Amino acid sequence: MPAREFFKWKQKALLGASVKVIAPTGQYSGTKLVNWGINRWAFKPELGYSERWGHWLLDAYGGAWFYTTNSASYDLPIPKPQREEPIGSLESHISRDFGGGTWVSLDGNFWWGGVTSLNGIQNLATKQTGSRLGATAAWRFAAHQSLKVSYSNGTYIRFGGNYQSLQVGWQYLWFGRPGKR
Repeated sequence: MPAREFFKWKQKALLGASVKVIAPTGQYSGTKLVNWGINRWAFKPELGYSERWGHWLLDAYGGAWFYTTNSASYDLPIPKPQREEPIGSLESHISRDFGGGTWVSLDGNFWWGGVTSLNGIQNLATKQTGSRLGATAAWRFAAHQSLKVSYSNGTYIRFGGNYQSLQVGWQYLWFGRPGKR
């Protein structure tokens, strides 16, 4: 839609779908434990829902990562084929819009699955299950600039992802309504 219409548009309920694809790019060696690239394709179909009620906004997503076989996974002396089962994911955000590009949100996610098999032998200890909770705040302090702060922490971690995260960012909007806050 033209920019003029976009600025007047008011969100109600939205449904969406997406597919993320990661190609096996970068340098990869089955004899190295740490690699810059991956040696398999990854696909993530996802469905999303978003609805606004006045100044409140709810976003929710559900998807799953699917992986092809890594034909040369690290296993000395000879790399072996590795498979990984799908990893399901759920994510949600509840946000409060204060107008003028300033908002806060509470964020949460949950993921499960991903059991790996090396050379056809399944390793149940590799099952991933986890959840993170966090919050994000954005403050628009000028016509084209804002600051954003995010924090999250692992709430339930079975394998991987047990860390705290603090992110601070400065954003510059190259287009928009100059002088409007």
